[in-house]
This record gives sequence, structure tokens and C-alpha cells, in this order.
Amino acid sequence: MLTISAFARRAGLTPSALRFYDDCGVLTPARVDEVTGYRYYREDQVGRALRLRELRAAGLPLAQVTTVLDGPPAEARAVLQAHRRRLREEFRAATEAVGRLLAGPVRLPGVDLASAIRQVAPAAGAPLDFVLIEADGDEVRLVATDRYRLALRVLHPSHGGAGRFVVPARELAALGPWAARHDEVILGDGALHAHGESRPLPLLDDEFPDYRTLLDALPVPDQRVVVDRVALRDALPASGPAELLLGPDRLTAGGTALPAIGGGELRIGFDPAVLGAALEASVGPDVLLEFAGPLQVTRVRSADQGSFTTLVMPVALGPAASPGSR
Repeated sequence: MLTISAFARRAGLTPSALRFYDDCGVLTPARVDEVTGYRYYREDQVGRALRLRELRAAGLPLAQVTTVLDGPPAEARAVLQAHRRRLREEFRAATEAVGRLLAGPVRLPGVDLASAIRQVAPAAGAPLDFVLIEADGDEVRLVATDRYRLALRVLHPSHGGAGRFVVPARELAALGPWAARHDEVILGDGALHAHGESRPLPLLDDEFPDYRTLLDALPVPDQRVVVDRVALRDALPASGPAELLLGPDRLTAGGTALPAIGGGELRIGFDPAVLGAALEASVGPDVLLEFAGPLQVTRVRSADQGSFTTLVMPVALGPAASPGSR
């Protein structure tokens, strides 16, 4: 048995917090001395205390803590997911409020903005043929999607403001070469500015999909592989599903075995045009693929540029051919 002081040290809680949780019935001691009133805890209660501490650190209301600790796993997960959504909405509202107080033009290196436009704009497609530019002070994010893939590039401005702009992909792509010619580009007042020149941004009123919720809901990848980007692109078939076979330190694409780092055991298919476009938009000689399963979204990331990510939807494959049928 552990005294309340010893248990408090093990759990990272204060004795006063433990007494409060006892009064609330959330974490009751194993025994209370009838004469002295001293509380004693068992060793196997430390795990519950640690989870309780984490839940409180996450800001979960005490009324919901017992549901997570003692309720069915599905109900506990639903409570945590709802709490995460609420925290995200509160954080977004607070960030926007601070951004309005710190409002000002967004300053970006011209070559970085041009690179982000080149990478992200091709992922836009009807009916979502536009790009979201979202600035919140520390970051500027360019996002585009055609619902089969989603491209995201994060930039770090030299001076950050706040704003959210939806711009037609074609018009934005046309501004890329202009931005690349300037050391610094200023985003503000519905236009791009540099050295006394201005290029208007044709802003749209279209609502961009909630990409943050999509990213938060993605399963955690359990297999990763680094492979030559151009070799993988060239190995994709011209048409039909592109079958990728993942093995230890190798990746076979369209029947071509490619050396790789990492891997595992996975058979997955893609539209070669969609995957090929994601590889084309990446940077550097290598690409990092992150898989969560044969029918789960795959992350395609530039190994040399961690701020750029493309999400690609796989396609269903037919039954694998047996060795004797080849």
C-alpha cells in the first residue's frame, strides 16, 4: 500500500488533488484508516491516476472523465473525439482573434511562394478548381484537392498576418513565375505586391472543404518506404490500376522492382495518373510513401521537403495472380 504522498509522487498529482478526486468519486483510495483518516492506495491504481492526470491536462471536464475511465471503449472514444473537435474550434477562434489584432500583410520569399503554387495548384480539380491560401501568423498554408488527392504545402512567412483566401487554381498558377522573380512577395488587400508592382488575386466566395478535420481523422501509417521518385514515376503503367507491392527494402511498381528503404508486406493499387501527378509535384530525388492499409489514404511526402504532403486515394485491385498463372 502507498501513502497518499507516495502515491501522489508516482502519479504526478498533488495530495490535495487526490483528496478532491476522492471526494468526487473519480479516484477513491483502496483503504482509509478509520482512526487517522489517512488514505492508502494500491500499486495497480497508479495507471488510472496517470490517465486521469492526462485527461485533466487535456482540459476534459470532470463530468466526462469517468465516462472515459469507466465507460465502454466506443463511448470513451466518442467523448474524446468530441472534446478534440471542441478544442480545435476554440483554438481556431482564438487564433483568428489574435490574427485580427496582429493584422498586417503577409511577407513571403517569392521563390517559396512560387514553389508552393507549382506543387499545390495541380491538385485542384472540378468542381474544386481553386486553391486555399490560409495565413494565421506563424504559417501560411496552400491547400488544393480534387477529392482523389489533396496537396498541402506549409510556408513560414518573414512577417505573418491573418487571412483566408480562395483563389482559382489556373489564375494562381499563372502568378507563380512572377512571384519567383522577386525576393519577397507581400500578400494583402486581395493582391500580391513586390517592388511597387501588384498582381490582383481573383478571390472567390466558394467554401473550401474542412481539410483539417480530414487530416485529423487519418489513420496512423504503419508502413513507410523511401524510394527513388523518378524511378517510381517511370515504372507506373500508362493506364489501368498501378499495382504496388511492398516488401522488405523494396517496392515493385508495375512489375518493376525498385530498391527502397523500409517497407513491409502490402499490396495496394492507385490510379497511375493521380499517383504520377503527386510524384511529379514532389521535390528531390527521393519520395517517402506512408501506408495505413490497402484501402486507406496514402501520404506521399517529399523526402527533402517535409512541409509538402500529398494525400492519394488508392483504388481497388482484383485478386492477386498466383505464381503458377504467370
